Amino acid sequence: MRSARRTASMLAGLMCCVSIGTVWAAQAGQDLENGAQIAVLRFHGPLSEAPAEFDLGFDLEPKQSFYDLLECFRKAGKDRQLKAVVLTFDQPLIGLGQMQELRQMILDLRKADKDVYCYLEEAGPAVYQLATSASRVYMVPTGEIHLIGLHVEVAYFKSLLDKIGVEADIEQIGAYKEAGEPFTRTGPSDQAREMLDWLGRDLFDQMVETIAQGRRMSNEEVRELIDRGPFTARQALEAKLVDETLYAEEFAESLRKRYGQQVEFVHDYGAKEAPELNFMAIFKSLLLGGAAGSKGKARAKPSIAVVYVDGLIMPGKTEPSLFGEAGIVGGTTLRRVLHKARKDGSIKAVVLRVDSPGGAATASDIIWHAATQLGKDKPLVVSMGNIAASGGYYVSAGAGTIFADRGTITGSIGVIGGKLVTKGLWDWLGVTFHETSYGRNADLYNSNRRFDDRQRALIREQMQATYDAFTDRVAKGRGGRLKEEIDQVAGGRVFTGRQAQANGLIDRLGGLQEAIEFAAAQANVSDYEIRRLPEPKNLFDLFFRGLTGEGQEDEDIDVTVTTRNQPWTLLAPAVRELLPVLQRLDPLRARTMLRSLLRIELLNRENTLLIMPGEMTIR
Repeated sequence: MRSARRTASMLAGLMCCVSIGTVWAAQAGQDLENGAQIAVLRFHGPLSEAPAEFDLGFDLEPKQSFYDLLECFRKAGKDRQLKAVVLTFDQPLIGLGQMQELRQMILDLRKADKDVYCYLEEAGPAVYQLATSASRVYMVPTGEIHLIGLHVEVAYFKSLLDKIGVEADIEQIGAYKEAGEPFTRTGPSDQAREMLDWLGRDLFDQMVETIAQGRRMSNEEVRELIDRGPFTARQALEAKLVDETLYAEEFAESLRKRYGQQVEFVHDYGAKEAPELNFMAIFKSLLLGGAAGSKGKARAKPSIAVVYVDGLIMPGKTEPSLFGEAGIVGGTTLRRVLHKARKDGSIKAVVLRVDSPGGAATASDIIWHAATQLGKDKPLVVSMGNIAASGGYYVSAGAGTIFADRGTITGSIGVIGGKLVTKGLWDWLGVTFHETSYGRNADLYNSNRRFDDRQRALIREQMQATYDAFTDRVAKGRGGRLKEEIDQVAGGRVFTGRQAQANGLIDRLGGLQEAIEFAAAQANVSDYEIRRLPEPKNLFDLFFRGLTGEGQEDEDIDVTVTTRNQPWTLLAPAVRELLPVLQRLDPLRARTMLRSLLRIELLNRENTLLIMPGEMTIR
């Protein structure tokens, strides 16, 4: 279990469920005369950017999106009864971009005269960076801080493909566009190694600067401490990495002494009130009121829409992931969502929240076009999450203003293409094929052989056209904001957020809330509500429209969510059996495997891709 905790990732998501341990619940008392409260928030698991696809109204354990969490912090900052916030951690998977946004929210809480305390049992570099934004950091006396630096690894699958008789025949446009390398090599090329170095160095520098700022140390002191890590609780206290070591009961009592014995510990602060289940009412609503309710209510207040591009970009409609962790977003679905936002008069501006490594070229272009058309009618602002690279950058390129966090991974303006050659697999299985072709290029994507020279030239010509379109979109979208010629920042080069700002690929460093406020200012509205799109499906959408098909093709009314055939790479019995085990033993590498399998599947479906090089794991 401890080894699993140590693998907390800076590039994975972060889920926060607002809850309180049994210690806090047992010690919760009655309100003081002034109603003093302390909110206790527990962070655990991954956090999705987009809201849940289905809102049935009676989830027994409702999940929060990243925006829900930001809303919780904003509520806390305005709550006069709330005196302090306590943060605890239970194996969270922390993405660097999200961590930096959460860290800023904690600092904003402190500016609002709210004390913020972090109570740690064990912390890796990402969790510890978040903790350093707190007023004080506490740790259980037997805990550990694994502050040991930054480790970056990329998985390579060529040897695995060799074992099953499959070969990836891949071409690339851009010397640094190494997205195909994990399937054609057993290690990085010189260009990939160079790029990993400039990314890793900047992310490490950001870690040092963050800790130094939070703990009021010099960068040199922090670097020296990192080289001494990891730290026991006692060593962390001596090194001034934490402020005090206490058991949970002692920590709770210290807060009581500070805020009064009757202070109330709130274990569900900010959580939505779960409605009581009334199946007869649900059934009645489904039969009688569903149609009216599904058309939506008129909006009295102006709104800012947040539209999510969260996951691998694929053609068609958005489909839920088999394992629920590797998101897939459909180009058709996003086109319809953006079209709806463009036509909705109550929506005054749109924030496109992008957390995607890219994907299919055509689907990315469809989303880009819809976003660009929307931007002609109302302000369009992009907010980049943990990663917005390749196709994820493509869909962002037409926005008037792009926000990113310092640690966001972005850029990767380049193209790869090719096919999987499976003849060795079929030979091993004892299956042969008789081939007959009519047309000179009919067997272009035949999986029995590699491209010949003439076919390879055709493929590269198509890829070059896609690359030219990509760079043209970026050059025109960014205009004079680019600090270098497009060829100097394209070619597949990947950057951190602050490197991207220095190169003119983004405009501002900041998170989702800053992007929303900026969009509202651009639209000249001050009193507004937030609408998150795609909107969750309700019971009527799931049952009635699923039976009748009503409204499914009317993009002015409905944005459908359908499930296509699951990727063959994820349906293999060995994968289905092995992946859950790997997720428990080594969650980061299991996530890397899952996402890499999805990349193989995408290459099998689409022959031209805009996707980020490799699947980096950072810990």
